[in-house]
Amino acid sequence: MKTFQIFVLIALFMPLSLGACTSAPSESNAVQSISEITTPTLQVLPTEKILSLWVAPYLPQDIQTDMLLPENVLLTDSQQAADLWLDVAGDQPLSQWVYALAAPFATVDDAITSQDLLKVWHGEIGVTSSLRRILVDGNTKAIFEKKWGTPSSSTVILTDVESLLSAAWSEDGTWAIIPFDSLETRWKVITVDSISPIDDDFDMLNYALTVEFSLLGKSDDLQNFNTQVAAMGSVFIPVTNRDENKITTVVMTGVTALVRGTAYMMEKYGMTYPALDMGDILRSADITHISNEIPFTETCPNPFYNSANDANLVFCSKPEYIALLDAIGTDVVELTGDHFRDWGADAMLSTLDMYDQRGWEYYGGGRNLADGQQPALFEHNGNKIAFLGCNAKPEGYATAGIDYPGAVHCDMDEMAAQIKAVKTQGYIPVVTFQHIEYYAYTASPFLVQDFHTVAEAGAAIVSGSQAHQPQAFEFYHGSFLHYGLGNLFFDQYGEGFAQRQAFIDRYFIYNGRVLSTDLITIMFVDMARSRLMNSDERQQLLETIFSASGW
Repeated sequence: MKTFQIFVLIALFMPLSLGACTSAPSESNAVQSISEITTPTLQVLPTEKILSLWVAPYLPQDIQTDMLLPENVLLTDSQQAADLWLDVAGDQPLSQWVYALAAPFATVDDAITSQDLLKVWHGEIGVTSSLRRILVDGNTKAIFEKKWGTPSSSTVILTDVESLLSAAWSEDGTWAIIPFDSLETRWKVITVDSISPIDDDFDMLNYALTVEFSLLGKSDDLQNFNTQVAAMGSVFIPVTNRDENKITTVVMTGVTALVRGTAYMMEKYGMTYPALDMGDILRSADITHISNEIPFTETCPNPFYNSANDANLVFCSKPEYIALLDAIGTDVVELTGDHFRDWGADAMLSTLDMYDQRGWEYYGGGRNLADGQQPALFEHNGNKIAFLGCNAKPEGYATAGIDYPGAVHCDMDEMAAQIKAVKTQGYIPVVTFQHIEYYAYTASPFLVQDFHTVAEAGAAIVSGSQAHQPQAFEFYHGSFLHYGLGNLFFDQYGEGFAQRQAFIDRYFIYNGRVLSTDLITIMFVDMARSRLMNSDERQQLLETIFSASGW
């Protein structure tokens, strides 16, 4: 036998000889060991195909910024060379982006049909709305061109993002199409086909300004991509810019005083009669604000039976009247009113007990000065809202002291400090005043100074709770100011036409920011009950208030 052959045999059987010193391996293990030595194999790992992805450059920046790609997917600038395309439309949308038709806030029109909107897009001016021109930035124009076709250059105006708002406010009949999450309070959201993105029951699928972004490509490449995305355990791109879990709605209301005629009507028709028409709107809010000026007390007489006190405007409410506030979904009670003190300390304290029993927050008044100065704090869907308030009338109406209950008298330096404090904690400050009463639609100079002071301190919303009729708006220092909303539940039906009109302000808060204000206009039908205004009544009031606001 040749030397080389002998060496190989020794090498093959040496492990078996060495193994004799230990327990013998099984036959199968022995064969496996020999096989591993005599016939080694190369392990080849499977590799995923490298896919190239083209993203339409006009897609929203958030989609491009927040995109998470699998390791085997590379971006390309060439649509022709790409395996996959992310673009508008497609059969399997990955993301639904919501846009808003936005007009200047001082716009009377509330709605338009998608048919009329498309007419203006293609250069035909409609007759059912005041819309004459549509402003769009470059990305929005490209997106809706894919959706609606080439726009008319005479009616669709290309404008840079920073100039959209000022351009719309500078020329009548000029509205804009903007991403929903780019809204702010100086815009008014126009309803399209009776659907609005600030509605509680928003119908995204049937909304004309919902845009779908899809991934396109060969089926094998799409399947490969989807498998890789699933393996990542996360979404590829944001699924929407309107996340229901980031929305909070806040309803702000005017004067509530369950006395005299209002109380009489409640006694006659039932405790919830005043909210017969408006109850659903009030209940639907995530946070419902009520400015209740009157204390509840067991010793309160029947309506109109305390004529001497009524003549001197000394008021109280029976405890059972609180059923109305229960029924409308009250969440926070403002206590800055003039009449909270009317029935003495015991009535105020028992009223606060009733609020505490129901889990309602209160502010602007309390068991003592320190309690009344505390903000009412809310956290909902990631949004943090702080309510602060005080009575700005001459001293005497607000009785809160070191050890005495009542409304808090305004200390503007203290109020400014509180606003800054809650803001540093991430809260959106909402400030309300019980201020000097006057009967005009315009803003009184007595109010303007204090409203400006809290706006400069950082209040996002400033609202006047003293007004018995609607009053002007103002945008100041980044804040939305409403000088007076009018009555919610109070019996001034017979005191003048303006006292029959009122606002309920509905604020739409998204992702920590006040995105929009929805003006709900109401008209009183008697001393207790209001209803939604009809279109003519609403138009008259909005035109009057916008004019009084200097717009």
